[in-house]
Amino acid sequence: MNLQTKRLITIDQHIANEKSLHPQATGEFSMLLHDLVLAARIISREVRRAGLNEMLGLTGRRNIHGEKVKKLDKFANEIIKNLVLQNGSICCLASEEENEIVIAEHSSESSKYVLVYDPLDGSTNIDVNITIGSIFSIYKRKSSSKACFDDVLQSGINQVAAGYILYGTSTMLVYTTGNGVDIFTYDPTLGEFLLTQSKIKIPSKGYIYSCNEGNYYKWNENVRRFVEYLKTPKLDSKPYMLRYIASGVADIHRALHYGGIYLYPEDTDNPSGKFRLVYEANALAMIVEQAGGKATNGKQRILDVHPTSIHQRTPLIIGSPQEVSLYEKYYNGLI
Repeated sequence: MNLQTKRLITIDQHIANEKSLHPQATGEFSMLLHDLVLAARIISREVRRAGLNEMLGLTGRRNIHGEKVKKLDKFANEIIKNLVLQNGSICCLASEEENEIVIAEHSSESSKYVLVYDPLDGSTNIDVNITIGSIFSIYKRKSSSKACFDDVLQSGINQVAAGYILYGTSTMLVYTTGNGVDIFTYDPTLGEFLLTQSKIKIPSKGYIYSCNEGNYYKWNENVRRFVEYLKTPKLDSKPYMLRYIASGVADIHRALHYGGIYLYPEDTDNPSGKFRLVYEANALAMIVEQAGGKATNGKQRILDVHPTSIHQRTPLIIGSPQEVSLYEKYYNGLI
């Protein structure tokens, strides 16, 4: 018997163990996590059957960003929204697929939490069976009575939990409550997420860079100089290798394991960047920081940025601390 089979820990057991560290906990947070885990199971099932269940292709409508909505985008959004709105643990939510915040009908003044999420990141990859994922953040509410925009528009440093579910060769749930990053792998034969990596740490330096290099001539000169540095052979090291999936959550998951850097800077077509700060960048930044990495927009730590709108965009440069720190020096003209 190997070590892993000697002590199997399900995500339900892990959530219960985390709850025991907080004697004052009322159970609402655990209930919200359970709902997200159930949503992950349902979405994973539909992703695996997408070619058989008429879930491929477009819905025929566009979201608030002007993007064509895929059928799985809509399905994932509805599953998460309907599950978390039922138990009264959240006062409101915000999603990439919702124009405005959604107030929970069953909430009360005692509903402590706010959920923000991207139901399916990388959805352009759905129809060609390439890795996609769901991203989420949980905050404590700020309002004392009716939920409002201030509950959603919080800096990432206020997150009480963040995570993503990766639908790849296996389905994985990666999440943190501020006490390190744990990874759970879904076993469909058991219907359980099992702990497979505990308190993962990102390498301090890597050998992979990940970006859409087709945007090269849209970047500013300092960003181009940084990428040229990565690609240039050195006397004491090989050039960095380019790996790009075009699902941000998948590219960053790879960086979490192998180190290196993922960069999606602003460009002439997207002067504010492309990642959504509230429900994408903040969650990914918290996870990577909890694993010992860094996340920046070039000028400022991502988690310190105070959002002014739900769908606010941001550049995102994230990964190993050495590469991200070097990017900041290039970006700000210090090298």
